[in-house]
Amino acid sequence: MRRISMVAGLALAMALMTGCPKPYPNCENDEACKEHGEVCVQGTCQECATDTNCKEGFTCQANKCVPKGPECSTDTQCGSGRICEAGKCAPAQCKGDDQCNGGKCQNGRCQTAPGTCSTSADCGEGQECQAGKCVSAGAKECNWDAVRFGFNEATLTSESQGRLSELADCIKATKVTGKITLEGHADERGTEEYNLQLSNRRAAAVKRYLTDLGLPARSLDTVGFGEARPVNQASDEEAWSQNRRVEFRR
Repeated sequence: MRRISMVAGLALAMALMTGCPKPYPNCENDEACKEHGEVCVQGTCQECATDTNCKEGFTCQANKCVPKGPECSTDTQCGSGRICEAGKCAPAQCKGDDQCNGGKCQNGRCQTAPGTCSTSADCGEGQECQAGKCVSAGAKECNWDAVRFGFNEATLTSESQGRLSELADCIKATKVTGKITLEGHADERGTEEYNLQLSNRRAAAVKRYLTDLGLPARSLDTVGFGEARPVNQASDEEAWSQNRRVEFRR
């Protein structure tokens, strides 16, 4: 009987030495946190330990993945040969006057000369840019199609800038009145909070560009809907590219 008790005691001691798995959120290695999509940090399951544990567009702060802030607010933060556009560092528009279609290159941006233009935004009211010259614009229906954005981007592409320049010219020429609401949207990837912020930044980028082209800021309202109003319900790149947009509501 005594021998049986000794064996049972030895078995209990071995069990205590080897130990049972620690209950969540306690851990000894990443495997213990894998089921929850987390990693083991100093004995506790956490969302992240480094930026590599977070998806693109997020950074690890206090073991939580949070959206990255704007990359820049001024050109000086981007270094030589780059400028700040909508919170992102982008290549300079020009390096010399020869790249500005008769205008001047100042601080990486083209400043057009009187009577010349690179886009219709460089022309006066009721004019448009044709072959580098400002000419009278004919009456036309404005193009209110949505402006598209790249993945995780709130920076306007050169194509989008051209579209907005034409739209601004048309609004001036046709004397569009009343408020125009710029509605920002995002695709389904990312958290709801981050997508809401991203959609607001996209709407703000469009407003900033239109006001730079001479439209009064008071006539433009912005709102962000995040991923809540997709135009395409599919989950593929074609659908995502359609959902990353800013729409115009009058």
